[in-house]
Amino acid sequence: MCGIAGYHGAGLHPQEADALLKAMSCAIAHRGPDEAGIHVGEQVGLAHRRLAIVGLADGQQPMATADGRLRITFNGEIFNYIELRQELESRGHRFRTKSDTEVILHLYSELGPDCLGKLNGDFAFAIHDAHHARLFLARDRMGVRPLYHTWHRGRFHFASEIKALLTVPGVEARLDLLALDQIFTLWAPIPPRTAFEGICELPPAHWMIVENGAAHVQRYWDLNFSEIDHARPQDQLEEETRSLLEDATRIRLRADVQVGTYLSGGLDSSIIAALAKRMAPAGLSSFGVTFSNAAFDESGFQNEMVDALGTVHHTVDCDTDEIASVFPQVIRHAELPILRTGPAPLYRLSSLVRSKGIKAVLSGEGADEVFAGYDIFREARIRRFCARQPGSQLRPHLFRRIYPYLANLKRQTPDYLAAYFGITTDHLDDPLYSHRPRLRSTAGTKLFFSKALRKELSDYSAADELAATLPDAFRGWHPLHQAQYLETRFLLPGYILSSQGDRMAMAHGIETRFPFLDHRLVEQAARVPANTKLKGLREKHLLREAMRSTIPERIAERPKQPYRAPEADAFTANARDYVETAFQRTALEETGIFDVEKSTRLYKKSRLSNFTGFRDNAAFVGILSTQLWSQQFARQFRRTDETLAVRV
Repeated sequence: MCGIAGYHGAGLHPQEADALLKAMSCAIAHRGPDEAGIHVGEQVGLAHRRLAIVGLADGQQPMATADGRLRITFNGEIFNYIELRQELESRGHRFRTKSDTEVILHLYSELGPDCLGKLNGDFAFAIHDAHHARLFLARDRMGVRPLYHTWHRGRFHFASEIKALLTVPGVEARLDLLALDQIFTLWAPIPPRTAFEGICELPPAHWMIVENGAAHVQRYWDLNFSEIDHARPQDQLEEETRSLLEDATRIRLRADVQVGTYLSGGLDSSIIAALAKRMAPAGLSSFGVTFSNAAFDESGFQNEMVDALGTVHHTVDCDTDEIASVFPQVIRHAELPILRTGPAPLYRLSSLVRSKGIKAVLSGEGADEVFAGYDIFREARIRRFCARQPGSQLRPHLFRRIYPYLANLKRQTPDYLAAYFGITTDHLDDPLYSHRPRLRSTAGTKLFFSKALRKELSDYSAADELAATLPDAFRGWHPLHQAQYLETRFLLPGYILSSQGDRMAMAHGIETRFPFLDHRLVEQAARVPANTKLKGLREKHLLREAMRSTIPERIAERPKQPYRAPEADAFTANARDYVETAFQRTALEETGIFDVEKSTRLYKKSRLSNFTGFRDNAAFVGILSTQLWSQQFARQFRRTDETLAVRV
């Protein structure tokens, strides 16, 4: 795991190139605190910050082939590099190092872009081909590792984080207003858009070739639910799932340093911790977040798993004061406004991991997307069930079963529940049907946008743009598979693996590994019939049955408890100068992004009482994070009656 940066194009003297690469490298030093390297060639520059995990003695980068034709800067891990190396050696390739980086170089020299189909890993890399004056960039299938790029003065620049691109002289930090609308609707921008105007993200499962002053981008993989296998019996599906997950965990324990594991106490992390303990029994370290508020805390389940496995467990308490204390740093590393405080505890957790001398950890993230574990999947099923008898007074009561932690639902009538969850016979063929309630609820936060911004965005719909990106086969899939695709392709890489994942972990130089996102397991689960994953309202049915013998029964049968953290009350319960500054009238007027009167009323309301509604909480965090983003990444704001822009 590392940080990468570089450029491709003419117009830089060697001294300028050297200074630029060093500046880009320094901006992402937290991603690779162990070593730094740069290469300046003809019309190309590559920079690398190394977090040494595999090939400690000989994995320095940028790395070149023996003939000097190809040179790579690589962020991530190739977990099947041992098998790939053996295949390549059998075909006459000779290696000078023990690193997975060199495997990519040899594989690319033989297969070109087709090498990506061979890689099982989480990666973002750039390879320069000196013979063809060509730069090849690629990103892993699921979007675990980030890669951003921009053009400036005819040169192409790329980096693991946008901070590095902002060191390029003349590259400005301007807020992309459409991206902001997408964040306040979808929780994240739709790739290739980012929060920064003119700076793009290479989407997951895509590669890019830059040559002759132009770029070509192509998708090389996609999640496909078109080939459902209805013939396989349950026991065979369970065995295949178990075998694939065990192997995915095994190869993700490959490292020349100690690998730990996250352990929340939930089903997914408990399964991974149990498998890791079986495969690496000596002194496995586990890490978890605790809260004093019982509504968020899972420490009891963590302790049960620790007792069962015998891991060396470490916890970090992350209540309101801790969230408020690190939130500005969270926004600095996330590099975009966010609507939830969930990344803050994970920021603190990765700091704990680093303090214990661990560089890599396994995570149970991804199981909810792959095996249908989220409440939104069950909610969509109930909504469709209710829509078949819209006047039923019994069916709406099912919503209480999937949201037992929402106490106010217990007191509501069936008619209220039907209205609240949007039960209707209309639009059942809407491709975004499963996510419409979330989209409507989240988009309510845009009521706090300023009049000028609402006017500028009046003809734009983030939901429509999302729908336009869906593959042609999407409408023919089972409704559950449609919902899974939306979660896996957009929210997972855009928010879960980014704001809550890579960016929080790498802020402290920690690599997170995700066995559930092994592409073999993802592809296998996509071929499984919908009712085998979500059986009635039992989420992750296949996974629970396949791994039942691995963990204690009480953990195996735990209802889904969504990962949550204190929201607006984290800031109102702990006075912080930066919060008051962000909501000051002058600050709000200066940015021009939010309605001053509505925003100040929201702030006053938060000081008087702890509001619990999603819209107010999300709006509060969204306004605060956007104001912090503006303070951290922009130095001058400009607004007119016709346009609104944030500029350096």
